[in-house]
Amino acid sequence: MKKTIVIFVVAGLVLVSFTLWILNTWMSWNIREILMIVVGLVMIGFAVYAGFRRAKSAARKEPVEDELSKMIITRATSLSYYISIYLWLFIMYISDRVKMETHTLIGTGILGMALIFLFSWLGVKLFGLKNE
Repeated sequence: MKKTIVIFVVAGLVLVSFTLWILNTWMSWNIREILMIVVGLVMIGFAVYAGFRRAKSAARKEPVEDELSKMIITRATSLSYYISIYLWLFIMYISDRVKMETHTLIGTGILGMALIFLFSWLGVKLFGLKNE
């Protein structure tokens, strides 16, 4: 139950910091900034979904993480790790060719890794574990 509370606290802190960031900066509302906001909100939504799923299992006195969900997470994390390596190689390749600042490229890479994990988890959850 402690992990569930931590998930909600972290999601709330990220949402508050996102809101403060939007309110305190002058934004030009171009496609890059809108995309960063949308990706951040999707990640917050994923965290809230995972927190509610864990809370529902705990309320029904079921194990919060069973063997299948652990296998799904393990498979999704290994898949997203391998894909993220190629993402960072691509970011290194284009870093000399684009006029983006370094911190923007790093932030894009981190958001990309989060999206890769989300899609890996969705893919493994929807299509199942192969050869397991």
